[in-house]
Amino acid sequence: MTTNLLANELKLPCGAVIKNRIGKSAMSENMGSKGGNSNETLNKLYERWAKGGSGLLITGNIMIDHTALGEPRNVVFEKGHSDENLKEWTKAGTQNNTHLWAQINHPGKQSPKFLSKRPVSPSAIGLKPPLNRMFNQPRELTEKEIYDLIERYAFAAKISKENGFTGVQIHGAHGYLVSQFLSPRHNQRTDQWGGTIENRMRFVSLIYQAMRKEVGNQFPVSIKLNSADFQKGGFTKEESMTVVQHLSEQGMDLIEISGGTYEVPAMTGREKAVKESTKNREAYFLDYCEEVRKIVKTPLMLTGGFRTSKVMNDALASGACDMIGLARSIAVNPEFPNDLLSGKNVESPVKLLSTGLKFLDNIVPLEIVWYTEQLKMMGRGENPQPNMSPMKAAMNTILHIGMQGLKKVRAKEVVK
Repeated sequence: MTTNLLANELKLPCGAVIKNRIGKSAMSENMGSKGGNSNETLNKLYERWAKGGSGLLITGNIMIDHTALGEPRNVVFEKGHSDENLKEWTKAGTQNNTHLWAQINHPGKQSPKFLSKRPVSPSAIGLKPPLNRMFNQPRELTEKEIYDLIERYAFAAKISKENGFTGVQIHGAHGYLVSQFLSPRHNQRTDQWGGTIENRMRFVSLIYQAMRKEVGNQFPVSIKLNSADFQKGGFTKEESMTVVQHLSEQGMDLIEISGGTYEVPAMTGREKAVKESTKNREAYFLDYCEEVRKIVKTPLMLTGGFRTSKVMNDALASGACDMIGLARSIAVNPEFPNDLLSGKNVESPVKLLSTGLKFLDNIVPLEIVWYTEQLKMMGRGENPQPNMSPMKAAMNTILHIGMQGLKKVRAKEVVK
């Protein structure tokens, strides 16, 4: 490869500099300690990734309310909560001149039944079957609660900065609370928080403003946003572009592009929402990035589907995006970014998983349990096992947690 654009620095609008164009996108580790604290396993995992060469590491879900979790072992940032390990985590994850950003999130209605008897959402609209068997019907948020949530997002950003994270990311994709506010399917309010796209994006706009007030103008604030929900009556590509343009004008430092929700998980590459021609280009949402680049100058990070150094460099050369987001590739090979930076033509070994038995594939969420095992191994100081049998992962899952436990696992977010 004559020119390796992946090795170039990226200067953000706030002035911060990321040493290269490779970003580890968030994967929900679900490895926190009881009570919502970080721990030594997260330290080891992120130290491994920091040494692997990525310029940017974005954590998995960090929740803003211990009563509203996406998974039982989420880390939580909220008032009255103390986490003595946090600075050890950030020390580990910022080695090798690496940026470590906290992904701040609230699940909204995507909090499983075993965690939330009555979750909250912009409107009292449940998830469609069969997900309604795993998630309870939500109640509608009051306006007072909405403002409280905005303050919680801002507080989490403040805690992140104070404890050594070098930036924050608002999780506005994949059907979580911010995504629910943006979607006309899930947000059917008739007050200032619903109706027009201008009203529906008020929530995320005020979150950004509150965060910026807490962390100042020189600290990176970013967002992960859906290119679309790929659902009838959902958040559209045109609406997404309106939100991107608005947040860009407000001063967002980096916008990560993804897509899909629990109901239509396009971010996994398995869904019909991702056309075969798009899969062949590797990057699932590249077409969208090419369009949105025409209307904003804010740095864009594109996540989902990248597998080869050639395609990554082509995407950067085209100007469609400024950073390449990787997840599964770094879960099976933490040295993959260093391999990419070497300038050689390298390819990720990631492929869709199958036990070979369709009925078992439908029961066990392989894209969750198999990759989660890889993260846990690194958290124990071991090497990942890219050749681990999907059948072995499936059977281990069934033996360890049983069929009822599988229902809980299926409530987790899939990695990219």
